[in-house]
Amino acid sequence: MIMRRRWKVALVAAGASATAIAVTGGAGAASGTVGRGGWVLVDHEGFDRPLKVDGAPWRLDPQGPHSPWNVGPFDDDGEAWTKISGPLFAEQLATLNVFRKRVAFGRDGWLTAEVAAVDKDHDGRPDSRPGLSTASLPGGQRAARISEPSWDAGVLIRPTRPLPPHYRVEMTLRGIDFGGKRNGTFNYNGKHNGYAPGACKTRYPWTFEGAIPGRTRCEYPDVTRENGFYYMTILDYANPAPHGNPGIHYRRKVIMDGYYADDDRWKNAGTCNPKTHKIYRTFDGTFNGVNALFVRGDKFREKSNNNISQEYYIKTACGNVSMDKPYGPNGQFKQHLTSAEIRPELLPEKEYRFAIERDATGYTLEMSGPFLHTGQTTLRVHHDFVEDGRPIWHYNQTPGEYDGRFDRSLKHVGPAGTYWTRHTWPKGSAYPDSFIIGDPHLNYYEGSAYVDDIRLYVPRDEK
Repeated sequence: MIMRRRWKVALVAAGASATAIAVTGGAGAASGTVGRGGWVLVDHEGFDRPLKVDGAPWRLDPQGPHSPWNVGPFDDDGEAWTKISGPLFAEQLATLNVFRKRVAFGRDGWLTAEVAAVDKDHDGRPDSRPGLSTASLPGGQRAARISEPSWDAGVLIRPTRPLPPHYRVEMTLRGIDFGGKRNGTFNYNGKHNGYAPGACKTRYPWTFEGAIPGRTRCEYPDVTRENGFYYMTILDYANPAPHGNPGIHYRRKVIMDGYYADDDRWKNAGTCNPKTHKIYRTFDGTFNGVNALFVRGDKFREKSNNNISQEYYIKTACGNVSMDKPYGPNGQFKQHLTSAEIRPELLPEKEYRFAIERDATGYTLEMSGPFLHTGQTTLRVHHDFVEDGRPIWHYNQTPGEYDGRFDRSLKHVGPAGTYWTRHTWPKGSAYPDSFIIGDPHLNYYEGSAYVDDIRLYVPRDEK
């Protein structure tokens, strides 16, 4: 049985020019420590050598159960979509091909780039040229450039092998252009919310309800009011790659991402000011927030996401929130509670670091940098694997870490039928940890980012 601790928000000094706002207890609250033994660096990629990803050949994804990129019933051509959509989904999927690259890099190939792009005109090549390359920043610093010029593509960095039982993994952000506001507006550099002008940028053919009867590609919901980037997120399987948007929502354990939605659905969402511990309306901010989310293994979104996405539990300097309930004074906020806002205009002269730790008790999410309202700050939040009866989704890397208590069946309903997930989390199951950095969606998000110094640590006494 996993022991639970009470955690509280604390404000502590972290050097002459910085503060650290942390949920304290358990693993050491100071960056880079675990207990008294500390962390040991076991892998590091600084992108000083040229990457060979962009020159690698494209491979046509054959789809089906024998595809190297197959990930089960919610895959691009998964059984779930066929069940809830009928033959319409197969007809729509047949209107495109997916081309991919899988390239290992770093010392002993410890990291892998996953790049994917859609071919909608069936000319045998991707419609765009997403990629991962080494670039020089204005100060001479070298970093990796994630380039995604079109929404119908995706680029990820992941570990080649699953992460160890206990670890700290981190990366440094040196530039970001995946939407959000600049100088108070979503319209800049000839784009809207990071999307270049262009017709028919839609979710086609993947939605949470399956294929939409009676709609063409251009009649599907537009995506250009929603952009984003995964700074550091842990998934529950070993070989993540870009796929249709809904599928990843069933695979995430803990999340640090940016979600920049100029959409009325988020008009009542809130953002935390870590300095004052007060929540303000997200629409009154800069739309450059970072979400730090613990994915619940006991609550699913039946109405809005067709039981293909879970609710979140969020811990911030402004308090803790379960996203299935209103929050804030008089309950005026709902949906996301964003932990802080970054300032993209300060990059690359400044930098942000994102880290996730897994110890014997649970997961810790950490972000450091010159956040809006606070200046240079380190924010840390921890959630036990099971805390106050609330589990982190698929936290167990081995069968012995979990007894089956949160298993259940789920019903997914579409216009043509129903798909059942008979066992969401059975006894005897196990789920490896794998991180992702970048964009995992084949029908959402567009832009570019510069990332650097991906590091993997393990506890000193486990090396």
